[in-house]
Amino acid sequence: MSAREIGDEAGEAPRVLVVDDEAGVRTALRRGLAAEGMHVEIAADGHDALTLAGTGAFDVIVLDIMLPGLSGYRVLQQLRADGVTTPVLMLSAKDGEVDQADGLDLGADGYLVKPFSFLVLVAHVRALVRRNDITSRQSMLRIGELEIDRDRRQVRWNGAEVELSPREYGLLVALASQPGSVLTKDDLVRTVWGRDQFVTRNVVEVYIGYLRRKLTAVGAGELVHTVRGHGYRVSADPA
Repeated sequence: MSAREIGDEAGEAPRVLVVDDEAGVRTALRRGLAAEGMHVEIAADGHDALTLAGTGAFDVIVLDIMLPGLSGYRVLQQLRADGVTTPVLMLSAKDGEVDQADGLDLGADGYLVKPFSFLVLVAHVRALVRRNDITSRQSMLRIGELEIDRDRRQVRWNGAEVELSPREYGLLVALASQPGSVLTKDDLVRTVWGRDQFVTRNVVEVYIGYLRRKLTAVGAGELVHTVRGHGYRVSADPA
């Protein structure tokens, strides 16, 4: 079964985050995985990777070890500490048992040594997509009375279903995946719309407004907070 077929069965393309500080590697993997029917986002440093991956919006993360800012090890360690269980395939220029063991001990799901065969990488990604789909390890998000079933793409507040558009749903999932944390408009654009689409920050404001109106209708109007000058966060606390 190809990655394209996996995406068709799930109703949407598998979302893959590629993290590497080499522009050539990022470009090659982005083009190659996109040709396999996957939706690919990229990051060039550890801090950006942690922000994007922390949303839990991806099916697989391809993560290089040597990164500016935070190493791939530290990114993986923080993701697992934060409860993000997205499968991670680590990339390294080092072919050492200790390096592989360190990555696996921190919670990696696979390890490839550079230079690697693209066909082998695709096979690893496909396997992790299938595993993630089968186990549904991040299927439910709960914040107070809010419940998000990511398998069924359903949202409920105090038992009442909330009908959301795909973009409204994407915004809520991105924010709810990091409760209490502030996501900037740029973070939300990249996560919900993708880097390839031309979307202004004003569009984020418009859709946040749509989302708030639908949440208000079921009594959840205080769920999404604006942090002036920074962005938005989701919290069950009214303050």
